Amino acid sequence: MTDPTQPEPHPTTPTTSPDPDPATVTPPVPLSVWLTGQQPSRVQRSGRYVPASVAHPGKMLPAIAAHAIAAYTEPGDVVLDPMCGIGTTLVEAIRAGRDAVGVEYEPPWAQLARRNLHHARSQGATGHGTVHQGDARQISSLLDPELVGRVALVLTSPPYGASLHGQVTARPGTGVAKRDYRYSRDPANLAHVGLDRLLDAMVDILTGCQPFLKPGGIVAMTVRPYWEKGVMVDLPGRLTTAVSDRTGLTLLDRNVALLAALREERLVTRASFFQLAHIRKARANGIPRHLVAHEDLLVFLKPATCSGSEKLKGSQGEPECSPRSLSSSGTWVRADDTGIAA
Repeated sequence: MTDPTQPEPHPTTPTTSPDPDPATVTPPVPLSVWLTGQQPSRVQRSGRYVPASVAHPGKMLPAIAAHAIAAYTEPGDVVLDPMCGIGTTLVEAIRAGRDAVGVEYEPPWAQLARRNLHHARSQGATGHGTVHQGDARQISSLLDPELVGRVALVLTSPPYGASLHGQVTARPGTGVAKRDYRYSRDPANLAHVGLDRLLDAMVDILTGCQPFLKPGGIVAMTVRPYWEKGVMVDLPGRLTTAVSDRTGLTLLDRNVALLAALREERLVTRASFFQLAHIRKARANGIPRHLVAHEDLLVFLKPATCSGSEKLKGSQGEPECSPRSLSSSGTWVRADDTGIAA
């Protein structure tokens, strides 16, 4: 309450700061939410992948791959996955009329990716796909030199943690039996090397991919945070910084790809047995963990030289286009608020 015996304070004129120099302001990264978890993974794969595909515990969700391919490429484009696993990126690409090339370190998964490609072709997929077995850090020696400058999209997911989801079978009287919960026991696999070495490897891999990207090509990665020794590791943030600072790629979009289903205003989880078990154990120990409902889809752009960019407009010498406005077909356009070029 004010004191009526005291004079009211003299009103002050609010101070305003000058508008910032547009040249010094970093534009916000577009963000959109993709409804990619409306169907469970097993439904998304049913009939479209060979049954043995369930053995890989760290698969990319088919709807995420399909959405990214539709958003960032055109029919006839080439899609590359340098860590292709069982070939989800490749299968969704050739089913969408793109050609696809994959590299996979583990021989069993490379062979399974080839089987999935053959299966997709037998069902009418119009694109062509190939898989090379080897270390993606040596990708320049694995791929056909004819691919240099032709890839429109690099779409992949880094390995983080040797044990992910897997399968379980409940056996009366003996509890739960786990299987297919590790995708590698090779200590040289990037799943085993720790965060700093993983970031270094991802920089090496994406640097190696760049000569194969066409000007204005896109690099997209699905990635999520993970827990290690009770601490959440911000892998999306660390990876964004490493790639932006060390590869010359420009961050274009950061999308939210839902792993849960959206039903009106409610999220329906698609959590695995392992995820639920970890959450319950943490909460029993007083740690307020929550189920992961999405993956970040980080999208980077390879710098491109605009056609006619030597012509500058206006007295400020502004180029006619910028790296944030290149569509997958190489036409310079303006991105809408969702981050998808239109």
